[in-house]
Amino acid sequence: MTHELQQFSLDYFKLDGKVAIVTGGSTGLGQGFAVALAKAGADLFITTHSSGSEETKRLIEAEGRRVEFFQGDLSNRETIKAVAAKCLEVYGKIDILVNNAGTIRRSPLVEYKEEDWDAVINLNLNSVYLLSQEVAKVMVEQKSGKIINIASMLSFQGGKFVPSYTASKHAVAGLTKSFANELAVHGVQTNAIAPGYVETNNTAPILEDNKRKAEITSRIPAERWATPADLQGVVVFLASKASDYMNGAIVPVDGGWLVR
Repeated sequence: MTHELQQFSLDYFKLDGKVAIVTGGSTGLGQGFAVALAKAGADLFITTHSSGSEETKRLIEAEGRRVEFFQGDLSNRETIKAVAAKCLEVYGKIDILVNNAGTIRRSPLVEYKEEDWDAVINLNLNSVYLLSQEVAKVMVEQKSGKIINIASMLSFQGGKFVPSYTASKHAVAGLTKSFANELAVHGVQTNAIAPGYVETNNTAPILEDNKRKAEITSRIPAERWATPADLQGVVVFLASKASDYMNGAIVPVDGGWLVR
């Protein structure tokens, strides 16, 4: 059997007319993802845990795109259902979901508190599963969609002092593969981005520890930490037609950390 080779076009990367949900999209990596999607042509629906989204709003509107914000706690199941419902109310569809919202709690294993374990698992894992489930219902009916999970280097490694974060990110990688197996037949692609060390609020404690920062940097072949801008290209790719045959991939964007 032969297939006619379709002519590739850079238009495959355009997101004109698409609607994207980005969780935790007002700061750090989430803001970078949201702005990148807006630059590619998408309108945004951004969830936040607190106020202070003015800069993100300005950056997206400067691209001529629309943005709506939803403030709430994604650890709450009713909030998650409300996110999908409100996005549909505002835009009438959901084309892209970026499960970016997350948290980290650091402590030695023998001192790790149960409430810290629960807080991390609820936001980093349970909310990813539950929101993806709600959005998948919409995408399956549409017969199209992109779910992009945010994994981590700790989807592959163990780390230290972050047992709940490591467990959650290993599980996010597993969910990505599981979703892909079920949703691909419906025209919905599920993939994940695994960032390396990025300069954000979550990594501030490490950045302030000069010795630890130097140890980490010495292992990165690129010899620097990432910034949110380094992740923008891959999120646009995974959200676009250009990645229509990718399913269940965990894409490291780590400056070479994993191959060192």
